[in-house]
Amino acid sequence: MEKPKPLTLVAKGVALVVVLGIVIMPFVVVVATSLASNKEVVANGGWVLWPSEPTLRAYRQIFNGGIVTDALWVSIGITVVGTAASMLCTVLLAYALARPKVYGAKPVLLLVLFTFLFPPGMIPAYLLVKELGLLDAYGAVILPVLINVFNLVVMRGFFQGIPEELYEAARLDGASEWKILRVVVIPLSKAVLAVVGLFYAVSYWNAWFHASIYLEQDHWPLQQVLRTYVIGGAQLADSGAAEAGNVAAPQTIQMAVLVVATVPILLVYPFLQKYFTKGVLTGAIKS
Repeated sequence: MEKPKPLTLVAKGVALVVVLGIVIMPFVVVVATSLASNKEVVANGGWVLWPSEPTLRAYRQIFNGGIVTDALWVSIGITVVGTAASMLCTVLLAYALARPKVYGAKPVLLLVLFTFLFPPGMIPAYLLVKELGLLDAYGAVILPVLINVFNLVVMRGFFQGIPEELYEAARLDGASEWKILRVVVIPLSKAVLAVVGLFYAVSYWNAWFHASIYLEQDHWPLQQVLRTYVIGGAQLADSGAAEAGNVAAPQTIQMAVLVVATVPILLVYPFLQKYFTKGVLTGAIKS
């Protein structure tokens, strides 16, 4: 490969800076507005680029034992329990479908793919959840999406790529199928487990549609509360009280809720990104 010309390097650098600015600037505005005082918010028409007098009034207000605090704990619980349950079911089903000569594997795989091509409608799903007695229960936002077909297919393909000699060697040593999965397959599948786990976690954390249908307002997760504040226009305080400085301005409250709903994934992803790279390299070398 030829060494790139200086003009090309400069053009790439400028393009990278422009794209980075376009991506980061909205988040900077959101964080700055959540830290701005009421006077700055009112003076700038609701958006602040750099607060001159930063304050945590909005964060103290939303974490003062109100609906946002409860919704945050609900989201954490749904994400942790849902991700664990989904990973367990996906790993077990993918391993069963990946092994040859498993009785009924092909019909089950076709049935799973059929649900992917022809998903149930909203009304049949609601009636099923109602018949199972899951209305206003957290299981209603986990069980209907317990196994994602795309994640299942990806994990099944990865399991099929593991050399058959490893399975045969484990069987010669007297290992059961459960031990083979636990000792041989899972250690070699860290990359795909990390990727699928993140997909599930982000999906559960960002879920709001099922919550809006199946759960009452007292049991809403954080994303549904965020939608109510930002899109629905709900406010924790009236404009007069905000201008008087008694409580945070409505726009500040909305941006604070948005930051709280976004930051956890931003904090977790960099660590998982390093783990992705290590897992992919390990799997490639061992394969």
